[in-house]
Amino acid sequence: MQDHVVPSHFALFHRTSQIVSSDLPIDAMLQELIALTSEVTGCDACLVYLPDYATNEIVLRASKLPHANEIGQVAANKSVVGLSRNAFTDSRFKSFSTLVEDTYEAFLSVPLVNSGQVIGVLNVHHKDPHEHTPEEISLLSFLGEQMGGAIAYSQLAEDHSRLQEETLLIKEQLETRKLTERAKGVLQQRFNFSEREAYQRLRDESRRLRQPLRTIAEAILLVEEVVKDHHPAGNQGPSEENSEK
Repeated sequence: MQDHVVPSHFALFHRTSQIVSSDLPIDAMLQELIALTSEVTGCDACLVYLPDYATNEIVLRASKLPHANEIGQVAANKSVVGLSRNAFTDSRFKSFSTLVEDTYEAFLSVPLVNSGQVIGVLNVHHKDPHEHTPEEISLLSFLGEQMGGAIAYSQLAEDHSRLQEETLLIKEQLETRKLTERAKGVLQQRFNFSEREAYQRLRDESRRLRQPLRTIAEAILLVEEVVKDHHPAGNQGPSEENSEK
């Protein structure tokens, strides 16, 4: 493998500071972390593992090589582990048959830390035997400490955005249910339908017109409002006219 040029400490600190202070989405931030790691180590592969709070495990989230089908696999180590050769024979190394990186010779694992807590793992692989220098390990540990907080914040923002979307969806579902109930009431009153018949008519019209149920309900309520505006007495109008005659 050709020698790679390691960025100066100042350049590394500057780029790290830029990323940490940015508002990058989580996936873009992880790619920046992978790019920095590759520059520092000249590695052949880099994998980032982050928490999956649904399963309470650390899973594969991003990688230097494409691994769309492997995203979600569980990481093994949560502390610094450096193996210069025969990494796949070490008891601390957990391999996945679908990850080609797990056949590489050298392996370095650095935790991503936020407020003293491990929130992820950065794994570095070299195809050939590679001695990890103290400076290399120190720089990666620095990246893990600095990027950990930024990644945690980005994840929090992502979770908040998802929660807002879920809240909006629930709100829309409740509003649709209210509109549907009101429209059912109109059909029951106007056509003497049972509740089940009224709902079935709404569903039938929704399928026939290929429109959402909410759209059909809103249309019925709009027509009902127009009818009330022109005939305040509602259905009693025709009967009153007949009685006057």
